[in-house]
Amino acid sequence: MTTWHHEERLQAVQAVVRASAARRVLDLGCGDGDLFVRLAAEPGIEALVGLDICAASIERLRQRLAKMAPVVPVVDLRVASMTDPTPDLAGYDCAILLETIEHIDPDRLATLETALFSKMRPRVVAITTPNAEFNPLLGVPAHRFRHPDHRFEWDRARFRRWGARVAQASGYAVRFHDIAGQHPQVGGASQMGVFERPAAA
Repeated sequence: MTTWHHEERLQAVQAVVRASAARRVLDLGCGDGDLFVRLAAEPGIEALVGLDICAASIERLRQRLAKMAPVVPVVDLRVASMTDPTPDLAGYDCAILLETIEHIDPDRLATLETALFSKMRPRVVAITTPNAEFNPLLGVPAHRFRHPDHRFEWDRARFRRWGARVAQASGYAVRFHDIAGQHPQVGGASQMGVFERPAAA
């Protein structure tokens, strides 16, 4: 069952993909494919690649796709790491990291930054991650994360500092959005950074 805030995240990143008019899309850390199956039904997409390091998740996604009729002509699922991309993943129109970066050890984030913004270098990148400020409203104790596999959870100021630094270093522009709520003090349950590379860059 999809929670309300997960549904809001899915709709937010779908809107980014549609607004970008992306034809070739990467779903990095696709998991069981809650986003992937939706993108597979998007008529404007021509190629869709999903990466995840968990083979069981990729297999479950394959089974989900087998029960539907994707309209995307090229669908590619890979058991692979987004921090070590193959050369053929370079230059896509859009890459999505849906609630993914918080599963990466902080000392590995620099490797992800290089892989995503220097090697793959898609035209548009959308990254969502939990907003730690919202945790009390979800009943999450102050000494815990939302998920046991999370390595960190950032507040909005920390995420925006990271995103602004990465964008400046990589030649992207970035804008930030609250997702799943707009509490006047703590924002939304999640937060999103949308990075866009100028056409000439």
